[in-house]
Amino acid sequence: MLADLAPNKGKTLEASVAGVEYLRLPIKTRLIEFGDDLFELLVEYVEPHIQKGDIFFVSEKVVCITQGRIIHRDDVQTSWLARLLSGKVRNHVGTEKFRGFGHGTPPAMQLLIEEAGYPRALFAAFVSAITRPLGIKGAFYYLVGKQAKSIDCPMSFTLERYKDYAKMAPLDPNHVAQKIKERFGVETVIVDANYRGAFSLGKSTRAITEKFIQELLRDNPAGQDSEMTPFFLVRKV
Repeated sequence: MLADLAPNKGKTLEASVAGVEYLRLPIKTRLIEFGDDLFELLVEYVEPHIQKGDIFFVSEKVVCITQGRIIHRDDVQTSWLARLLSGKVRNHVGTEKFRGFGHGTPPAMQLLIEEAGYPRALFAAFVSAITRPLGIKGAFYYLVGKQAKSIDCPMSFTLERYKDYAKMAPLDPNHVAQKIKERFGVETVIVDANYRGAFSLGKSTRAITEKFIQELLRDNPAGQDSEMTPFFLVRKV
């Protein structure tokens, strides 16, 4: 069955964390649409591959799509604060370092502000303005929280179907992870991964640490383009 679970282009199945070897097995699906049921997808695509002891990782993008948590960019009403803060995002647009707009668009920043709340976003921006000249990076995203940080701008999807949609934060990702564990018997992580690294939004157990997730998914084995591998199993060699 492993022969069916090939690595994505430019990625490897193998990864080593703290001297332990793991296989990271991406599971390819069809295009997931509005109205699809997450658990029906898991039964169809994932359940046949699960083995005892696996850890199951789910892309937060697919959770958001099945929850209806994406929105067309024309439906986002941007505020002056979103337009101001989005202009401060260093995404290196127009240079060879550019990897995506991130929150450097007013619609994405607006959704981040709404997720975090205006007082928290303003406080985070104030602290960031003070600490950035001192060489302290990341204060803004640390203070707004992981849920707000997980929001993606329009054009973050490389699939044509979703290119004009922004992704909001998933609803109650810890509960989603717990329900998946109850149904399929494997520890589960709802994960946000990109070229910068990975972090969890929901976990079925605290025993899976953020350090482990970051090291295991450092190269984002699920890919960041049109691979359509929103699920992957991690298995000790």
